Amino acid sequence: MSDPPHSAASDAANTPHARTPSNTSILSNASSRSSGPSTAQGNLHAPQTPSRLRHSHAPGSSPTPESDLHQYHTFSSSPPQGDSPTQVSSLRSSSPPVDFEADGIHPQIPNGTGTAESLEQTRVHGQIVEEHSHGPDASTTLLENYSRKRANCGHSPCSHGTFSPTAASFVGQDSGSYGGRYRDEEEHDGQRGDAAHRVLGDAITDGLLGGRVSRPKMSHLESFMSWRGGANNGGGISTTRWLAEAHGIKGKTRMYLSYYIPFFNWISQYRLAFLKGDLIAAITMASFYIPMSLSYASNLGHLPPINGLYSFVFNPLIYAILGTCPQMVVGPEAAGSLLLGNVVRSSVDKGAGYDDDTVLQARIAGVVTGMAGAIIFVAGMARLGFLDSVLSRPFLRGFISAIGFVIFIDQLVPEMGLVEIQKKLQLDHSSSIEKIIFLFRNAGQSHALTCWVSFGAFAIIMVCRTTKRRLEPRFPSVAYIPDRFIVVVLSAVFTYLFSWDKHGLEVLGDARSSTGHPFPFHWPFIPQHMIHIREAMSTSFLIALLGFFESSVAAKSLSTGEAAIPKPHNSNDPGYIQGMSLSANRELVALGVANLVGGCFMSLPAFGGYGRSKVNASTGGRTPMSSIFLSLITLISVLYLVPYFYYLPKGVLSAMVSVVAYSLIEECPHDIRFFVRARGYSELGLMFLIFAATILYSLPLGIALGMGLSLLRVIRHATQPRIQILGRVPGTSDQFENAEENPSNHTNKPHNPGVEMVPHALIVKIPEPLTFANTGDLSSRLRRLEMYGTTAAHPALPRVRSEEHMRNVVFDVHGVTSLDASGAQVLSEIVAGYVRRGSRVFFCRVPGGLEGAVGELMGRSGIVEMCEGESGDGSGMGRGGFVRGVEEALRLAETETEEERGRRRSVGV
Repeated sequence: MSDPPHSAASDAANTPHARTPSNTSILSNASSRSSGPSTAQGNLHAPQTPSRLRHSHAPGSSPTPESDLHQYHTFSSSPPQGDSPTQVSSLRSSSPPVDFEADGIHPQIPNGTGTAESLEQTRVHGQIVEEHSHGPDASTTLLENYSRKRANCGHSPCSHGTFSPTAASFVGQDSGSYGGRYRDEEEHDGQRGDAAHRVLGDAITDGLLGGRVSRPKMSHLESFMSWRGGANNGGGISTTRWLAEAHGIKGKTRMYLSYYIPFFNWISQYRLAFLKGDLIAAITMASFYIPMSLSYASNLGHLPPINGLYSFVFNPLIYAILGTCPQMVVGPEAAGSLLLGNVVRSSVDKGAGYDDDTVLQARIAGVVTGMAGAIIFVAGMARLGFLDSVLSRPFLRGFISAIGFVIFIDQLVPEMGLVEIQKKLQLDHSSSIEKIIFLFRNAGQSHALTCWVSFGAFAIIMVCRTTKRRLEPRFPSVAYIPDRFIVVVLSAVFTYLFSWDKHGLEVLGDARSSTGHPFPFHWPFIPQHMIHIREAMSTSFLIALLGFFESSVAAKSLSTGEAAIPKPHNSNDPGYIQGMSLSANRELVALGVANLVGGCFMSLPAFGGYGRSKVNASTGGRTPMSSIFLSLITLISVLYLVPYFYYLPKGVLSAMVSVVAYSLIEECPHDIRFFVRARGYSELGLMFLIFAATILYSLPLGIALGMGLSLLRVIRHATQPRIQILGRVPGTSDQFENAEENPSNHTNKPHNPGVEMVPHALIVKIPEPLTFANTGDLSSRLRRLEMYGTTAAHPALPRVRSEEHMRNVVFDVHGVTSLDASGAQVLSEIVAGYVRRGSRVFFCRVPGGLEGAVGELMGRSGIVEMCEGESGDGSGMGRGGFVRGVEEALRLAETETEEERGRRRSVGV
């Protein structure tokens, strides 16, 4: 290759500002690094003083095939043998000297050092860093961009994953500002940190115990440089502590305390400007949900009404201290109250008590609520925040719609004044279909006054609800109108003034606690309640799961409150609490503690509700202080206002519950239309199956059927390997796509010619982690790919894919981000089978290379050893190896010497 033409500017090569571009990679394409001669033809618009950087960007001559081949096939941090320093130096000197001062370019070397010794200290293990005699400069940067692609998979150089390589950065720049994991943090069995950090966690080890060892304070750059240099300054330090010390963050104990107890975070940011909105929101919610809690307890939970108020005394207060969503308000819900009432009625049916034994019923409720709280608390401590994804959307929609239907039918009985007749016929615990038949048969015996009051209250609330929905976009202040509170107060006043209770209208009566104490305490987990614990285990689990799911939906919708609260004009005042990140695991802990405390006071299960939280946000609530105000208002009601609830008509309370039941059902048609449009017939079938089982038979059957089917779908999805057979895109050499989705034999897509299969090779892509769950069927599905080229063919079909196409097996494992021991065992057995059959096995794009967690486990399981060396079939062929891409694996598979071909022919292959 010829050198670029000499110019006067090249005399500046010996000046202090002169830099020589270096070779950026010694792996491949070495001949393309040097610049070819530049031509002046057609260069009519060239500047009078051209930039010498153009020479560094001029393309060289085409590389020879021999020089384009990679010289080794495993991920390694060392260059291939054979590249002597003299050869590397000659590559460096092939580029012309450049005068950067002529172009106004003055590269700066941090700290004034640019020697090879100083740069050696910043070498990253596992990566190739070129050595510069004078440090990096702009010419080096341009050469790196031109001659080497930047890796997306963590390895350099890389031949896949990008069309526009990112610009190279100076080695000495302040990269510590990007953060990152502490380099010397120990790793055991795929888990970061030493034993203390793995068992106790960063918060306890670094926060409460102050870390395992003390380390001297370092500046930001010193800490980063020690990381780049691989220095271990005090083993056992966690990444969190290292980042905190490197960036000068003090008060790590307070940092962890504010994270796990968010009260210390938001109370320090609280201002008087928040007080008005929080107080108004609390009063508005109290006017809506205090009467509602009375309805839930008496009509759904079959408990004394005051037990419903306990849910608003303790749970919002505890959630305000431990919860991570500032605007979410917890309280009793219709579904949880109905499930609890089902346990209470079942216990009464089995002879555990009597219908009028309110003390025992309240204690059973405490057991159910306490167990639900314990389950969800343990799940939070075990970091099982993903449990809200276990139940499918069709199951939840079908089950919640069925609950709404059951509640609506149940409330028609007290709304029509047929409670006594229902008790005489012993239909209290019958199915919804039986109750519908009962209502039609006894409609003529309904109480007229009760019907007028109940259905009148229902109509007024529904009209107000619809009107407020239409007016709220234009007049947001209509959300402050307490329509339900007005209906309840007026009904109680009219009952007292006109003595409706003496005319057959049932009223709430004395709502005070039967024990004589306003807040009776009873520990739910005692041996005497063991029979109730066994009875309520499954129901408590479902209450916890449904409650957490609804709380998770509400919390994710509200996020941190930024979307719900408009920002004020003052940019320094964000108008909401900052620094409270939503965490599913901490939500589980907060809700679990709240229900454990509530169970000790025999309250209803309480979780976050989207509707209630939306009312809080729309009426001015910005911080958890609104929940504290709600608890204080409910506390005042329990202490001083309970006697005034005496004249509340039960029919009005049932009407309020019916409105909630209607809201649970009204979302079902939207989901049905969506699944019909998306042709999700299996989801529709699951939804209607659960709905029918709950309506026609019983609530427990609907629960069991829904949970069983949902878990089966999750298990089926998790255990099914999603491997793909790849083919090459026509006209390309390095692009491969799923051959089953883009077959070359289809006729209905003429614009898409499909992919072409590669002869003598089976290319398999594994796009997911390999664990014990999804590797059980891996070998059988690979067998289908070998025989038919697809996993869709039935195994009864004879072999249609030629055996010669199994000479090379290439696994693209870029998606295998994790691998457990069971998966490694199955994979090693598969590789061993291919090796015995004489196939060459290649693994490409291993995440992290052989030094990563997946690569190390492959090495310990013997996969690396099996893929290297001779195949053992007498041909002298190599078994394969670990390469950077599918293209390289195919290129290596085709490079057989004449001697190797002769050996293969000699053994008859």
